Amino acid sequence: MAKNFTASGQQLKPDSVYNSKLVSKFVNAIMWAGKKSVAQRAFYDAMDIIRRSPLVTGGSGEGATGQKTELEVFETAINNVKPLLEVRSKRIGGASYQIPMQVRPSRQQSLAFRWIIQSARGKKGSAFCERLASELMEAYDKRGGAMTTRDNVHKMAEANKAFAHFAW
Repeated sequence: MAKNFTASGQQLKPDSVYNSKLVSKFVNAIMWAGKKSVAQRAFYDAMDIIRRSPLVTGGSGEGATGQKTELEVFETAINNVKPLLEVRSKRIGGASYQIPMQVRPSRQQSLAFRWIIQSARGKKGSAFCERLASELMEAYDKRGGAMTTRDNVHKMAEANKAFAHFAW
């Protein structure tokens, strides 16, 4: 039987600027129609906007005031958006139940990427790099569209916890 996944996680190379596989995965998630250079430019422009924001120090490393680098802001934003629980539909005895289940780490990461990018694409009126930067900074502060989606998923799982005994 064939595997349901590819070996792209092992083949993925870290990006050239931040030397991070997480950044490479995020750029691949942003990419449309195989245009990786466009996605990279949008991401790195967004990181430049975050670097110039009051959240971040000018140089690398943590500053005297406790401010962080733009990569730390990005990683914290992703970790803040990752869901712990989600509901899965399960058919039992002719009825479908929404059953709360824990989310695997790889799915947590892909959902966080998807929600941040969707929220940034949903905003209108400015360049994508500016919308992405604002969404990442809002996720860092635990607010914004991606955090709202995460909170809605958690509320739905909490509301359906009566069906948790069906999870097996």
